[in-house]
Amino acid sequence: MPSRHRETLAENEEAGLVFTRHPDGCLLLYPESVWSRKRDELARLPFSARALQRLVLGSAESVTFDKAGRLLVPTSLRELAGLDRDVVLLGLGEHFELWDRARWQKAEEDAAAAGACAADFVF
Repeated sequence: MPSRHRETLAENEEAGLVFTRHPDGCLLLYPESVWSRKRDELARLPFSARALQRLVLGSAESVTFDKAGRLLVPTSLRELAGLDRDVVLLGLGEHFELWDRARWQKAEEDAAAAGACAADFVF
């Protein structure tokens, strides 16, 4: 975890952080305070969203920083996301995405090929 994020998270999230899976193949990392809201929102989804609930809620695991300020990604999640040595951490507002670098590059290429770009969205 880059120090600029680690320091902020460590100060504001004594309760810890939560790793979970995303359907795109990456891992999501939420501060506990944000995760509790997100968990409640996901739990209220209709039965038709059961597969998403299983994926995201069923794989959530709490973590805390160790004494050296590191986060240990749970082995099961690390394996499911295909994380090896070369990873990408993206800060996305209230949460982070953690990607295997090759998988992230492929997802970015696919998004570009599909025509997804910032011009499609209003900021």
